[in-house]
Amino acid sequence: MSKINLTIQRKAILDVIQQSHDHPTAADVIERLRGNGITFAYGTVYNSLRYLTDAGLIRELKLGEAFSRYDGRTEDHQHIVCKQCGKVAEVLTVVPAAWVKSVEQETRFKILDAHVVLEGVCEQCASH
Repeated sequence: MSKINLTIQRKAILDVIQQSHDHPTAADVIERLRGNGITFAYGTVYNSLRYLTDAGLIRELKLGEAFSRYDGRTEDHQHIVCKQCGKVAEVLTVVPAAWVKSVEQETRFKILDAHVVLEGVCEQCASH
């Protein structure tokens, strides 16, 4: 996309995602908009999320769940998901270049982006 067209709706949705630290789903975004006194049609929210993702302003995360989550941080980072409570946390450790090169050699793919999703048990769930 050459020119970014941030309509009022897209800007409101972008603001919600950038202010969230829990990687909200589309349903979460709709609920938070309503909490701010803003009501958009479902189609408007879903289309805006697709536009913002395609424009590179947010990241869509597919973390093995039935729904996507959205992340306002677009710089390179990974995610870890608690297998018990579903909590999602950010991992700032960089994917090792040697591992990416090894995957390229094994698969003969040219890797353009590496997003690793780790699974485990968070500290709160592990203490129960």
